[in-house]
Amino acid sequence: MGNRRRAALAALFLFLAPVAQAGVVSSGDALLGRVAAKYAAARSLSASFRQEVPLQNVGIVRRASGKVYFERPLRMRWDYKPPDAQLFLADGDYFYFRPAESSQVYRKRIDEKALGGKIPLLLLFGKGDIAAMFRVEETVARKGGEETGLRLVPRDDGAPEVRRLDLVVGTADLLIREVHIYDRLGGANHLYLDGTVLDPSLPRDLFRFRKSPREEVVDG
Repeated sequence: MGNRRRAALAALFLFLAPVAQAGVVSSGDALLGRVAAKYAAARSLSASFRQEVPLQNVGIVRRASGKVYFERPLRMRWDYKPPDAQLFLADGDYFYFRPAESSQVYRKRIDEKALGGKIPLLLLFGKGDIAAMFRVEETVARKGGEETGLRLVPRDDGAPEVRRLDLVVGTADLLIREVHIYDRLGGANHLYLDGTVLDPSLPRDLFRFRKSPREEVVDG
């Protein structure tokens, strides 16, 4: 459950204002500010995703794919392709997670600061400021400058469980294409986004949790 939740929580923190700091602003900080401003202007997002989670000390990489949706404020939904049919849903107040082939749904009240470090996209569709939680340590041009890699590290206690966060963004369109999260216990979660659409029209009940008769909701 931990790896999957960190993956889903590795996307929701982009209600960011442009980066404004005293003194000289680095090119990386400036780019992060532009990305934040682009997502801050959006109300919703849809994309296809591919996820890879290496299992420590096992030599196995768990892979999954599907569609992901975000909507302001703090709503998200991950639809996984079979056979990995699990529930990942945030309705603005609570986060719901049901492992594949389980009848238990784990419910937790959304703590934006705690979840934002694990799911940067949650930050983008919340109220937090990713630049207040992370600083740009390094930038790397990729694919002849078509993409830019941003290596982010937490500021103070901004994201206590995260050791490093790498974003790959389109240099021209400013869309996030990859999210790589490295936690302090040695775990990693890799997310690849494709076909991203900002401000799609989404069904009103897309982010509503509906409990089935066979499910048990567990708080914690």
